[in-house]
Amino acid sequence: MSDSTQPYDVIVVGGGVNGAGIARDAAGRGARVLLIEQGDLARGTSSASTKLIHGGLRYLEHYEFGLVREALKEREILWGIAPHIIWPLRFVLPYRAGLRPRWLLRLGLFLYDHIGGRKKLPATRSIDLKRHEAGAPLQPQYRKAFEYSDGWVDDARLVLLNARDAADRGARIRTHTRAELMRVEDGLWVVEASDDRGRSYRFTGRSLVNAAGPAVLDLLARASAPPDYQMRLVRGSHIVVRRKFEHPYAYFFQLPDGRIFFAIPYERDFTLIGTTDQDHDGPLGDVRASTEEIAYLCEGASEYFREPVTPADVVWTYSGVRPLVEDGSGRPEAATRGYRIDVDLEEGAPLLTIYGGKITSYRHVAEHAVDELSDHLEAVSVKRWTATAPLPGGDFPTNGAAALKAEYKLAYPFLPAATVDRIVKAYGTDARRWLGDADGWDALGGEIAHGLSVAEIEWMMTREWARDVEDILWRRSKLGLLFTEAEAARLAAWLEAKRSVPS
Repeated sequence: MSDSTQPYDVIVVGGGVNGAGIARDAAGRGARVLLIEQGDLARGTSSASTKLIHGGLRYLEHYEFGLVREALKEREILWGIAPHIIWPLRFVLPYRAGLRPRWLLRLGLFLYDHIGGRKKLPATRSIDLKRHEAGAPLQPQYRKAFEYSDGWVDDARLVLLNARDAADRGARIRTHTRAELMRVEDGLWVVEASDDRGRSYRFTGRSLVNAAGPAVLDLLARASAPPDYQMRLVRGSHIVVRRKFEHPYAYFFQLPDGRIFFAIPYERDFTLIGTTDQDHDGPLGDVRASTEEIAYLCEGASEYFREPVTPADVVWTYSGVRPLVEDGSGRPEAATRGYRIDVDLEEGAPLLTIYGGKITSYRHVAEHAVDELSDHLEAVSVKRWTATAPLPGGDFPTNGAAALKAEYKLAYPFLPAATVDRIVKAYGTDARRWLGDADGWDALGGEIAHGLSVAEIEWMMTREWARDVEDILWRRSKLGLLFTEAEAARLAAWLEAKRSVPS
């Protein structure tokens, strides 16, 4: 079936962070936008990051100064437009004898503090782990460390909120819709697509954006377009264990093989440890941590924590495939995290392809991409706007989360403190829209489990494109860490009953 008699100005294929960011930026500049994603939004790489908004301290030793500077400049911009899902985090980097010397670490951190326009985030300082609270969980040989700033992000919700804002500005978002074939006819891109219910569609657009992430080359093949770059697919795996420390600091750990990894406070009761860097040559549909990767992260963490971490301690793992531009690096961790944008006009209509990139730079990538399209599309104005416009729910100051929590605790005293904290960090001010004037769980349709109400689920389904249990428990929230099998089955039964009711 034909989607519309009028062509879109921009058709974006790929519902990860780059695709959602481009859809938002273009819609806000006046373009008529369609985004199509073959699965759920943020189903792949964009929900499998280490959840950091950071410059990438380790990239300095690979001389990627431009990449680090660009990402550092984005930290406070993103914090400013999304203070509910992004917040500052202080990292502790212990000095380990025999690895990178202290002077080199201090020099790297000095550059990190000064090349990216840091204004609000506190600077690096040296600390004594015998006195600092972050030293208590560590083995006694670690005595000196550096403490520096970066940021944390709910990566999947970052994608969702960009898509939400795009839709609020007129974009059409179609999930569970696969672009099968793409070609140019009479100066327009024609996209033949099908959804997961077997229905076929025909979309037309004045330009096409390939934001397919790890599948970027496969999508080019479906458009019969040659690639401008070769890609290196690198798998990053993470483990989650019960909370290893009570304090609010995160750790940046070095290993003797030259790699680094993080241990980060996660979802109140857990610790997130990752990531690995492994070349990936398998399918993209079901990416999992290998037994070797899990053991590697456990062994690395055990070299630092007093209490060892074993595979038996792991309560959850997740993995994602990073699409890196092939630059000839011998080791996966040395491959560039930079991005490339290519605009192909050979067919007479623009095909813009994004190669590589990292989550911290997504807004800048989207801005750059839409700037490129504006040269070819009259409907896209050249005015940039995304650096100051808050994402949905983020219209409060960067220091305003505590006040928002206090407001919700006063207005909704039946909500447990952990639920209020989660709601603020997921929805910000938008939670008012589904909490309404509720005076108890019954007014929210009842509680499924762990503070998840029917009203919140319905918000996810009507405003955030959620469909199933995985969407709700692992991308719109991380309540899957708390739900038992019986509780997840209860949620599945509710969703099934909801689907069976005629609309």
